[in-house]
Amino acid sequence: MRNIIIVCAGLLLVLTGCKRDEYYRDGGKANADYPGDMFQYLQAKAAPFDTIAQIVKLAGLENTFHQTDFTFFAPDDDVIKRTIGNAKISGSLNQFLFDVGRDTVKRLADIDSLIWRKYLQRYMFKGINRLKDYPQIDLDLQNQYPGALYYSYSGDVSNIGVIYGDANKVRYIGPRSLIISYVLDINNAENAVFRTYISSSDIKPRNGVVHTLQYNGAYFGFDRNDFFTDVYNTGLHSSN
Repeated sequence: MRNIIIVCAGLLLVLTGCKRDEYYRDGGKANADYPGDMFQYLQAKAAPFDTIAQIVKLAGLENTFHQTDFTFFAPDDDVIKRTIGNAKISGSLNQFLFDVGRDTVKRLADIDSLIWRKYLQRYMFKGINRLKDYPQIDLDLQNQYPGALYYSYSGDVSNIGVIYGDANKVRYIGPRSLIISYVLDINNAENAVFRTYISSSDIKPRNGVVHTLQYNGAYFGFDRNDFFTDVYNTGLHSSN
């Protein structure tokens, strides 16, 4: 009887190890497919994405999210809230506007649609790319593992790559995660700034892939000063 228990326990460990290995290699057995288009996915996931869905409409990109195949690095609602904020939130758009004597943003429609379009397109990339489709990046060894440069719909450049974690003191065999970095100077791409990690990846609506940005520390448009300047120069629509 004792031998039978040992054999069963060993078999259970083997099966568990196989499942863990499958999860490590291909991202797991969870169903990442969504039976709708990109915009329907954002609407269905209202808790993290209802604000982004509104911005898609304001930017005039709803048809693109319904019909076009692309990869979207999606900022969630907390990223938008942190960026706009209020006059008392340090580093927010509304504090900036208040400090320079301008009206603050009270609703998303106060900001010009062209600005929403420009900065939303920084997160949109042609093609359908899952985590496995991006090259390795090591932020300490970028001369060896540099990731790769990708042009977004806005014409801006980002460095996108997969960080290979360590496991049991062995390099690069641990968990993998995506990172996207906004590139200010194409001639100095290794010094990309505004790095943002991906909290979840490979969600697959019918017409693309969604990778969700880690909200902690991220600002809409990557470069908030750039965004603030455009809002300041364009002015706000009337909130009345």
